[in-house]
Amino acid sequence: MIHLTRHSDILIATQPADFRQGIDGLATLCKQRLHCEPRSGTLFVFINRNKTMVRAIAYENNGFWLMTKRLSKGKFSGWPTINSAMTSVDAKHLRQLLSGNYHPL
Repeated sequence: MIHLTRHSDILIATQPADFRQGIDGLATLCKQRLHCEPRSGTLFVFINRNKTMVRAIAYENNGFWLMTKRLSKGKFSGWPTINSAMTSVDAKHLRQLLSGNYHPL
């Protein structure tokens, strides 16, 4: 089970990802476009173009986790839009983003 703490390494992709990809496609995206090692234990979080769904992958011990959250209504707000491809966040910030009603200050 994925357990997030304040010490967890979490990277959020700032650009939308193609969610037709499964674990292998997102792991390849981590390697090739984001220049990160998907088996590092880091939680990689992606959003779709419509900002209605989030996917996350993480490697733990002997395999990948693929997690998906799709909002039943509305859109994820407050998603980072900085110039770099990935941004680091802490578990508290990620929980706020995933609540679906996060509004940055």
